[in-house]
Amino acid sequence: MGRLIINTGMTANGAFEAPAPEAHGGWLVTDPHSMQAGLEMWRAADAMVLGRRTYEGLSKAWPALAGAPGFEAYAARMNSMPKYVASRTLSGPLEWNAALLEGDPAGAVKALKEEHSGDLIVPCAGELARGLIAGGLVDEFWFTVSPYLWDSGPRIFEGIGPVRLEPVSTTTFPSGVVRLCYRPAPQGAPAAG
Repeated sequence: MGRLIINTGMTANGAFEAPAPEAHGGWLVTDPHSMQAGLEMWRAADAMVLGRRTYEGLSKAWPALAGAPGFEAYAARMNSMPKYVASRTLSGPLEWNAALLEGDPAGAVKALKEEHSGDLIVPCAGELARGLIAGGLVDEFWFTVSPYLWDSGPRIFEGIGPVRLEPVSTTTFPSGVVRLCYRPAPQGAPAAG
């Protein structure tokens, strides 16, 4: 059975939507080490699971980066890997090596987990991710935290919880970026303290 992983970047104070570049250059910090770790994660994944809004944004951005210096390998993987899109408004066929999930997203994702043996990555923190968390379908959370406090934008997973998490791993990169990996704690696990 495959694992469903929520993978998202955010600031130290939980902002997760990258601001427009004109907004002080943005908060996303990248370095060769964290970029390589991200690429390895995507190479090991079976597929990507997306909501409509994330699909529409990424399906425009990644094909445009195919020839960008320093992004060739990353863009090649992002553009070639299979994608499953949950949407109430889109109709198939979809572009960008994507297939539309039919029916209830939670039921469709549960079936995908049974069909795949590897990782299914959800690269967002929006409506789809919230529904998957509420449905108990998420196996791990991977947060890439940029060393910024950002004053605007929505905060990750507002209104979700409580969901007790237990640590899996922590990786600190030279730029100050930290990757935190958690899994949902078993039901009845004692609170930290």
